[in-house]
Amino acid sequence: MLRHRVIPLVLLDGYAVVKTIRFDIRRNQGNPIVVARIYNSRNVDELILLDIDASKQNRKIDLHTVAAVAHECFMPMTVGGGLKTIDDISHTLKAGADKVALNTMLFDDALFFKSAVSVFGSQCIVASIDIKKDENGEYTLYSHSGRNVGITLDECLNILIDAKVGEILLNNVDLDGMMGGYDLDLIRHIAAIVKNIPIIAAGGAGHPSDCARAVKAGSSAVAAASIFHFTSITPRVCKEAMDQEGLLVRI
Repeated sequence: MLRHRVIPLVLLDGYAVVKTIRFDIRRNQGNPIVVARIYNSRNVDELILLDIDASKQNRKIDLHTVAAVAHECFMPMTVGGGLKTIDDISHTLKAGADKVALNTMLFDDALFFKSAVSVFGSQCIVASIDIKKDENGEYTLYSHSGRNVGITLDECLNILIDAKVGEILLNNVDLDGMMGGYDLDLIRHIAAIVKNIPIIAAGGAGHPSDCARAVKAGSSAVAAASIFHFTSITPRVCKEAMDQEGLLVRI
């Protein structure tokens, strides 16, 4: 059986690591190469590297940074940020990424996911979706630019199912950086629809037990940042808590 993963989430604002709160307030965390070196020494399962400003600024994640981080990492790495073409994906993989995360293309050209999967395979394509609750308490897709995304959450999920993406990186914007636990209801809702597509839950981890709860709710893996940046808790501690709950992990 596949083991559940604990994945550090490293966010960039170009060249520096930042940690956001609800995708708004930012705290600088320094050099991505140093951060990657620390995670590599802790033998983490994977690493996710996302440039959160790339699409807004109409640019791509810096490939020199990707290559430098990949040089420090001996674990699989997922990279995202402004990737909009097949060539963008190809160059990012050549720079050292094992998988790519696509987000903005859901709003620009949702069919691009199917094209990307046909070229690189499902295992290479991660759909990154950011979700908020609207004034009526309904889950809606969130766009960093604030524009109307034009599709509902369930419509989005059906697009990803049809495209046969390899994984879904699920981030609840309202819980980002709050360290109050993952949105278990949201995980259950999406897991019931996508069924065989693995979910990486992000947004809210504040205690090792949160990771186990997210997996029990339906995620295959958990991604986190604040818990590792601002506490003494390590990915290993989270995996030990999951192991104590009877969940398969690599320790």
